[in-house]
Amino acid sequence: MADFIPEEKISEIRNAADIVEIISEAVVLKKTGRNLVGLCPFHAEKTPSFSVNPEKQIFYCFGCATGGNVFSFLMKQQGMTFPEAVKAVAQRCGIELPSREMSPLERRRLSEREVLLGLNRKTMAFYSGVLKDPAAGRTARAYLEKRGFAPAIVDRFELGYAPEGWDALIRHFRADRERLQLMEKAGLVIPRKTGSGYYDRFRDRIIFPIRNAAHQVIAFGGRVLDDGLPKYLNSPETSIYTKRRSLYGIDQAREHCRKNETVLVVEGYFDLLALHQHGIQNAVATLGTALTPEHVRILRGCIGENGTVVLVYDSDAAGIQAAQRSIGVFDQGYADARICVLPPGHDPDSFLFEFGAAAFEQAAAKAQGIIPFLMAAAVARHGLSVDGKVQIVSELTDAIAALQDPMARSLYVKSLAERIQVDESAILERVRSRVGAKPAGGAHPRPRAPAGAGGSRPPLSAQQFDRFETRVVMMMLQYPQILPEIRQRRLLDLFENEALRSVGKMTLRWEGDPDGLNRAIDSTADADIQKLVASLVLEDTPWDHRGCLKLLDQFENSRKNKDHTILEKIKAAEKRGDHEQWLKLLQQKQAQIEKS
Repeated sequence: MADFIPEEKISEIRNAADIVEIISEAVVLKKTGRNLVGLCPFHAEKTPSFSVNPEKQIFYCFGCATGGNVFSFLMKQQGMTFPEAVKAVAQRCGIELPSREMSPLERRRLSEREVLLGLNRKTMAFYSGVLKDPAAGRTARAYLEKRGFAPAIVDRFELGYAPEGWDALIRHFRADRERLQLMEKAGLVIPRKTGSGYYDRFRDRIIFPIRNAAHQVIAFGGRVLDDGLPKYLNSPETSIYTKRRSLYGIDQAREHCRKNETVLVVEGYFDLLALHQHGIQNAVATLGTALTPEHVRILRGCIGENGTVVLVYDSDAAGIQAAQRSIGVFDQGYADARICVLPPGHDPDSFLFEFGAAAFEQAAAKAQGIIPFLMAAAVARHGLSVDGKVQIVSELTDAIAALQDPMARSLYVKSLAERIQVDESAILERVRSRVGAKPAGGAHPRPRAPAGAGGSRPPLSAQQFDRFETRVVMMMLQYPQILPEIRQRRLLDLFENEALRSVGKMTLRWEGDPDGLNRAIDSTADADIQKLVASLVLEDTPWDHRGCLKLLDQFENSRKNKDHTILEKIKAAEKRGDHEQWLKLLQQKQAQIEKS
């Protein structure tokens, strides 16, 4: 288990990994100087502030102050523990982990996340096996064939079938009480309301395994074979599955989205399968929930800052409401979103099988911006009578007010006024009255930069520290040739900031070790110190030995001058009889002595 990997093996895994390759799966990176930059996956931003240094194998976001190494990234992005991140990277790199017999205590410490993922993986294999079984899966296979889905697409997405009966999965696992409790945590079984015991959540349904971007099975969806209700049933949220951060098919679509700089978002499992079967692979599906800010950040990570999200909605009232809800989410996520409307009575599944991929792509190419789409839909629905115009303005006020950019709001107000022949100032007044109020679309506030560990202090930032001390530590991290000079002159003893002094000492401790920086990050419990190190490493500053020595001289002289100034202030306070100030200055001087 990753919990018991020795330090030497962790270093081997870290050195074998390519942080750029791993982060590139979630973020579109572009070369800028010695670093690569992209849109941060941890907060919404319009221009890239997320930076990766391939030489140091470090990342840092200058917008939300999140940083670290390859393990830190996976822990933050996928909610892994440190051992899980180490194991995940080892598997990617083909490095075999040491194994030994675990004690009962160690078995209890086994990560629940890892156990649940393993349980889901075995469950998927069971359902897939039932679907392929000549007898047990015959009806389900006939249903898929009738809908036009080829065996290749069924295999690619590893669809399955949950057989009839209340306990087929339970019997398959021969589940004891402990296993049943884990199956409940995974959302696979439900406790009986009366009496004891459990029953299978999914019964007589086509099963769709839901994966995360790392190809791990985190949940399941199921569809009935007839008109029974509920038609679709999804896993509940668990410790490994959160709807607001999950998109069906993201594991299959990511590279295609990046290549096309476009992602199609549909609402159903079969819609997505139909798209992939017809060769349109830059598509994902939502999972019974409205699009969230987390979804938008994931999508922008796939398509880049200039990419486009195309929402494929029905033209009915539900589709219009979905478009209205998404305005604020996309606007605050700085994403270009458009609406593709299919003919009445069609969803992507039916449209593709009737008209083909070329017709669908033509429809997608005509996708409108969300506000123009809502304008056209409102005019078509209400007409241009006096009452109709009142309804149109009322319907679009919240949508336009949800836009963050005042210029965009002004232009859309002007466009609407011209289209329905209403005085622009009247519409503008109504929009202004709604700006600042929560939009009907349920837009979320922009996320703030995360607080420090436990929220007990704000995150450490290089900008808040003494300029000289910050530059000296930055130099130590980026130009290790200067470390012997700093050690010999004991310059860290002159530091006043404890965080920077800590980073400096840590850097000296690992002097001469090419992997020292990452060892230090992994061994530091303080997340804020990890972020501070990453931020200083990723500041793109050129260094040469002569310039470094000059900076060190300036720093040393400034500290000596400051020390001399304190002594003069002590003498002056004593001379004028200011005992309180004299005592305060003495304590300050004593603190300096203790630090040195």
